[in-house]
Amino acid sequence: MKDPQLHDSSRRSFLKTSGHLMIGFSMLPLAYCQTKGATNEIPPYLGTPLRPHIDNKLIDSWIRLDAEGYLTVLTGKQELGQGIKITLIQIAAEELDISPDRCRIINSDTGQTANEGFTAGSNSVEGSGKAIRNAAAEARLYLLKLAAQKWNTTPESLSVENGIVISPKGDQISYWKLLEGKYIEGTVTGEAIPKDPKKYQFVGQSLKRDDIRKMVNGESHFIHDLRMPGMLHARVIHPPSYQDRLESIDLAEVNTMAGIVKVIRNGSFLAVVAEREYQAIKAWEKMKALAVWQKSPIEVLPNQLTDSIKSTSGKSEEVKVVPGITDLIDKSSISHSAEYFRPYQMHGSMGPSCALALWEENLLTVWTATQGVYPVRGTLADLFSLDEEKIRCIGVPGSGCYGQNGADDVSGEAALIAKELPGRHIRLQWMREDEHKWEPYGSVMAFRLSAGMDSDGQIQAWATTVWSDSHSTRPNGRAASFVSARYLAKPFEFQKGGFSAGSYRNGIPEYTISAKQLRLYNYSGPLRVSSLRGLGAYGNTFAMESFLDELIHKAGKDPIDFRIKNLEDPRAIAVLEKLGEKSRWNTRQKTASNGFGIAYSRYKNSTSYFAVLAEIEIDNASKTYKLKKLTGVIDSGLVINPDGLINQTEGGMIQSASWSMLEEVQYDQDGITSTDWSSYPILRMMDVPEVEVHLIDRPDTPPTGAGEAAMGPVSAAIANAIFDATGSRIRDLPLKAEKIDWEKV
Repeated sequence: MKDPQLHDSSRRSFLKTSGHLMIGFSMLPLAYCQTKGATNEIPPYLGTPLRPHIDNKLIDSWIRLDAEGYLTVLTGKQELGQGIKITLIQIAAEELDISPDRCRIINSDTGQTANEGFTAGSNSVEGSGKAIRNAAAEARLYLLKLAAQKWNTTPESLSVENGIVISPKGDQISYWKLLEGKYIEGTVTGEAIPKDPKKYQFVGQSLKRDDIRKMVNGESHFIHDLRMPGMLHARVIHPPSYQDRLESIDLAEVNTMAGIVKVIRNGSFLAVVAEREYQAIKAWEKMKALAVWQKSPIEVLPNQLTDSIKSTSGKSEEVKVVPGITDLIDKSSISHSAEYFRPYQMHGSMGPSCALALWEENLLTVWTATQGVYPVRGTLADLFSLDEEKIRCIGVPGSGCYGQNGADDVSGEAALIAKELPGRHIRLQWMREDEHKWEPYGSVMAFRLSAGMDSDGQIQAWATTVWSDSHSTRPNGRAASFVSARYLAKPFEFQKGGFSAGSYRNGIPEYTISAKQLRLYNYSGPLRVSSLRGLGAYGNTFAMESFLDELIHKAGKDPIDFRIKNLEDPRAIAVLEKLGEKSRWNTRQKTASNGFGIAYSRYKNSTSYFAVLAEIEIDNASKTYKLKKLTGVIDSGLVINPDGLINQTEGGMIQSASWSMLEEVQYDQDGITSTDWSSYPILRMMDVPEVEVHLIDRPDTPPTGAGEAAMGPVSAAIANAIFDATGSRIRDLPLKAEKIDWEKV
């Protein structure tokens, strides 16, 4: 239904002059992203955002109705490829009865959106989605009250069609006309009741994502595509290894190279700025060759990691302790213990990290692919001793990351370089070897598990010991969170923290066990680490569900029936039952050359439920195996966008398969040797298995995050399938074929 009042030119003029026009949308960085060197006008940033965020309790902090007849959704969460833009639009559109076609979204901008911390832990829909749903419901009630007052009726008597309020008599007025250019002057009180799921018309539909359309069409989308007028290109020369320091470099030849604008040396921080990107790369290559470094070898080498992690971790953190649990396990009818290992693993982002920065009159703007614009802003403030209000961080999608890759570091480096050249946009992109060598990896972990069962296969007691490095060294307001801040002439001292955060995620079994124990040892290892998709849940679930499979084998039980017998949560049981049904578990064709593995977990023991079947095929002649198929079932509560949920789950399954079968950071005393895709192989398209995902939709249950639910179970399912096919148990990731005891096959 069209409303001619939406196109009232005098109203539009009024809004522009009164400052109520939603011009903040035009600040989206990709509005200025063009190819072939085109330039654009960029509205100046004067320290006060054009449409600033004020208070999380305000309706207007989450949704706005702008002068062009659109609904604009605001979220502090970053789009990482997980599809939150369309999901959050669906939530707001549903509550306000506005077609999603009339909705826009601004995300992750310190100038306009709420501070929602990091986009992490699969909580965007749970957190931001809930806030937007409540704000939209409150806005609808607010607007219906305005209309009811205008027509001398009650809000309950009114209906809405695509933003048009309709009275019992047939009178019509749009939301936008009701506001007359004003903000929604209200707070989220909790008075408004969100829509009954039975009345949903947009939630539950597989609406298409605009970002996928852009990627398929090759349109500008990523931070790497962003172009600014007069932009200069930069490269940073990082040390060969963590503790190396710059001893000397003769920059005379570099300074005379074509296109060079500036060469920067600040302690051991080296950078070059050029008019064109290739000129910067040529200078980068020259500076790498000229730099003389004072070397400091890495002391703990890969073959020493297992001993180091257990001998240098100090006193344990008693997460959950049961006195006498060792005796309980030893006295059980069936007892078992085993140890597992997870190596350092990369994010392996397809596009090396990239950022843009601009200094203007003591004001800093950074376009960044960070997962936390506000934490990065605070960290930049510490780096430059600058008031946070003089810094604006605008989130732009990066090319592949769940966790902390180099996006934060490159943002800090771009700002350091831009400070040397005020008034010019600086585009800094890492080289592939920078990304591989300097990103913070997923932590090395070790596990020791023990358990006891009765003769019927009921688990009586379970004890877990976890050794782990930190899973979170993200920007925290201290400049040393940026790696290059540690190499300046006046270096910032880095202090690793957050050891227990995520280390024992999913480390305590969800299964019905009367005695459960978990001890954690915090380890400070030789390589740089931080958040990687799932944090410790990936390693803990691999160890737990592999170990459970060993218990099942000892008890002579069925892998699905055993899990169901040791679970009480009906939703957990339901995903396993559906997996059995959809995979035809009871009628599967077992041969001498194939193997099947089951695994299950509930992410964080509190969000999405996921069960998976892995099928492998072995080749005795070549002593190899191939992952043929993964079948998964996920319950994430209310399904907002089915296709999006399936995509997230499929992606997690494939990435986990790559980690679990292939990925391991290699290094020696001189530094990281996994510097490219040859030395750090990932799963290629030709090796991607068939992937099948089934959803359990629960409309009356709040939605939960799904992005990390598949990571751990897939790793264990593959290990369990290898055992089923070969009789050989691999307990150390990655699950390489050479680790199989082929004598048992």
